[in-house]
Amino acid sequence: MYGDDSVFEEAIIAEYALVINGHSLAHALEPQLEVLFLDLACLCKSVICCRVTPMQKAQVVELVKRHKRAVTPAVGDGANDVSMIKTSHIGVGISGQEGMQAVLASDFSFAQFRYLQRLLLVHGRCSYFHCV
Repeated sequence: MYGDDSVFEEAIIAEYALVINGHSLAHALEPQLEVLFLDLACLCKSVICCRVTPMQKAQVVELVKRHKRAVTPAVGDGANDVSMIKTSHIGVGISGQEGMQAVLASDFSFAQFRYLQRLLLVHGRCSYFHCV
C-alpha cells in the first residue's frame, strides 16, 4: 500500500518515538500524506509535536477522531490549547500561570497535572464500563 511495508513491520517490533516540529507537521497533515503520517504515529510508543500552532494541535486531534474512531482526550494549560480541547471528545484544562482559557473551554479541570492520572485510570475506566 505504501511501497516498502518492511519499514512498518520493523517499527512494530521496536519501540520508537516520533518527534515532529510544526513546519514538518504542516507537510505531514497535507491530504495526500495525513493517513500515512497517522499510521506511522500509531506504530510509535510516543509522539511529540513541538513548536506547533493551535490550529495544528486541533488538526492532529481531528485526524485521530476521523480515521481511528477513538475517544480523544486533549490536555492543555493555556489559550493556545483551546482549539485542541474543543476539538477533542474529552477536554482537560490545567489551571496555572498561563491563565484560565483552557480551564473554561474544558470538560474537566485540575490545578495540577498529576491529578490527570486518577481521571484517566479510575473515572475513565468506570465511565467506560457504564457506557458499554
